[in-house]
Amino acid sequence: MAYKHGYFKLILKDDGTYLIIYPAQNGGRNVTIEEINSYLGKVKNLDYDIVAINKELHVISNIVEVKLCNNVIEHVNEQVVIKISEDATKAIGRFYPPSNNGKLLSKDDIISELVHAGVKYGINEENIGKFLLNRQYCCNIPMANAKEVVEGKNANIEYFFKTDLTQKPKMNEDGTVDFHQLDVISHVNAGDILAKLTPADYGEAGMDILGRAIKQKKVIQKVLKHGKNIHLSEDKLVMYSEVSGHASVQDDKVFVSNTFEVAADVDTSTGDIEYDGNVTVKGNVISGYSIKAKGDIVVDGVVEGATLIAGGHIILKRGIQGMNRGSLTAEGNIVTKFIENSTVQAGGYLTTEAIMLSKVYAKGDITVGGKRGFVVGGEIKSSTMISVKTAGSVMGTVTKLEVGADPSHMEELHNLEKQLVELMTEKEKMVQILSLFKKKKDMGEKISPDKIEYIQASSKTNEYLNEKINEVKTRYQLLKSTLTSSGNGRIKIEGTVFPGVKIEISSNIYYIRNELTYCQFVREGAEIKVLALS
Repeated sequence: MAYKHGYFKLILKDDGTYLIIYPAQNGGRNVTIEEINSYLGKVKNLDYDIVAINKELHVISNIVEVKLCNNVIEHVNEQVVIKISEDATKAIGRFYPPSNNGKLLSKDDIISELVHAGVKYGINEENIGKFLLNRQYCCNIPMANAKEVVEGKNANIEYFFKTDLTQKPKMNEDGTVDFHQLDVISHVNAGDILAKLTPADYGEAGMDILGRAIKQKKVIQKVLKHGKNIHLSEDKLVMYSEVSGHASVQDDKVFVSNTFEVAADVDTSTGDIEYDGNVTVKGNVISGYSIKAKGDIVVDGVVEGATLIAGGHIILKRGIQGMNRGSLTAEGNIVTKFIENSTVQAGGYLTTEAIMLSKVYAKGDITVGGKRGFVVGGEIKSSTMISVKTAGSVMGTVTKLEVGADPSHMEELHNLEKQLVELMTEKEKMVQILSLFKKKKDMGEKISPDKIEYIQASSKTNEYLNEKINEVKTRYQLLKSTLTSSGNGRIKIEGTVFPGVKIEISSNIYYIRNELTYCQFVREGAEIKVLALS
């Protein structure tokens, strides 16, 4: 059963004016003496003893009737007291019943009271209707509510690449610090989404019950700002990279470059560099560190015992002091001031001024020129031509110059021979299986479904093996033909070649016994000839 608050009512009788007090029911609140006193104090021509009323109120459990005075006052109509909150966001109505023969309030009367109290917005007609259907007195009934402010949201940009490059080194399992994997590059590919903008939501202003606007808080608006190699979607909400490279953000502006620039040395401050575009190093590359780039690598300083791998070219403006562990590998050309105690491999040509105690390979020409143009120690191999000023030394330093077959082709040829043997062995097994099946079928032997499925799979494998064998044979013959015609390479000496130098052209060998000058070495048949430099 619903609770009901206590209330009071004036009754006018022939012998005077009375107050009826109704107790609360089912846990409701009893009326207070303060509220009774406040109400009675506004009634005209009414004398009453508040102490006597309070005495009755303290022991109330049933309906109590208290005579207030002997005179009969005028009829009192139903009343509502409107109270507005300090922030003017709500108004409550507290209703009081009429005396006998008093008038009841209508909906219009209640609204008129609200307007008179200053309420201009948010009148709760639903609650007014509920009161009119079931009048409840001496309790607070919400009569009006403000329109709440809908606070907006600041614009937000979500980045899809690393923006916090802390460069904190990782700890190895043994407790040492790994300065190599610092992850200082935010790699991106062409077409990648770089950022998305969620526009600001301005929200919606509210209104208090006095009709005054309640302003929402200001929000922060943002736009996607960017440099070149970037474009935005038509609605300006999504940012895309136009190139593969690395992304960075500075002062809320996004930049994408396909060249990663190291302003100083590649060392503990940068860690190893691995990048999809070009890499430019303004300083040196310190021993133990590596650079791997799908594009070109350009180093202004010296490369020490480091590893450089480029999908394009490598250009060293000063050179490499490899300390027997430095290496350069480029799919394109390599240009360097000097090479010392290093392993170098170029997919194109190689140009330098000096090579000392190094292993150097190039598919294209190797040119050792400039002011010095010497090769001392190690081995130099080119598929086409080697040109040097000085080879070896007066000390008889062992130095090998070789032209002819591409070493990678020789290795591939060897691998193809092995692969062909394996494929033929596998094919022979398939032929035996298929032959046995045919024999059983011809003899009328019943074949189980499992074996039929196995034979079908073996037949497909046999077809694949035939295709693969033909593919390997074709490549094998092409390489063999290339290697056979690779004897046209030559070695040019534009200065002096010293004893201790070994000349090799397509597996033919020539040892230098005496100093030779301004000459070239070519293969004629099965011999190496020394010709004048033309």
